[in-house]
Amino acid sequence: MRLSELSHKRGTETVLEPDAPARAAVARELGIPAVRKLRFRAVLAPEGSRGWRLDADLGATVVQDCVVTLDPVVTRIDEKITRRYLADVTEPGEAEVEMPEDDTIEPLPSAVDLAAVMIEALALALPDYPRAEGAGAGDMSVTEPGAEPITDEDVKPFAALKGLRERLKGDEDGGE
Repeated sequence: MRLSELSHKRGTETVLEPDAPARAAVARELGIPAVRKLRFRAVLAPEGSRGWRLDADLGATVVQDCVVTLDPVVTRIDEKITRRYLADVTEPGEAEVEMPEDDTIEPLPSAVDLAAVMIEALALALPDYPRAEGAGAGDMSVTEPGAEPITDEDVKPFAALKGLRERLKGDEDGGE
């Protein structure tokens, strides 16, 4: 949406509902098996004398692979999105920068790509580690033939001290 072509008196509402081929392209871009439903309802309104505010509702149903079993996991996503495009914002030029307190503020562009905002918001809303129902972390032990597998108790930092304390306590009781 070219900002110069929008009304400076009221907001402009737009709804994006990608069709099946477009949802498949979004799924490929995000590296997930499928995007079953996707809807982005946005209102772009003037803010102040030279800024713009985007308020949007993102609704999606996505399919991801379970991190444990690789079974498909279906997730419903409903997010409220806010972006503020302000004229007085400059991009940081250093390699290392601090995160601003208000992460909704962006430099004022000549046009807002609503599809890009939708895909970015969806990417940020995806579960990091989707799990199928009943999928646990799983227990796995790998050892050389004939060797004793290491347990969680063996690698705890104070497990050896506890064992030593028990032995010393036994020596004290037995020596009396």
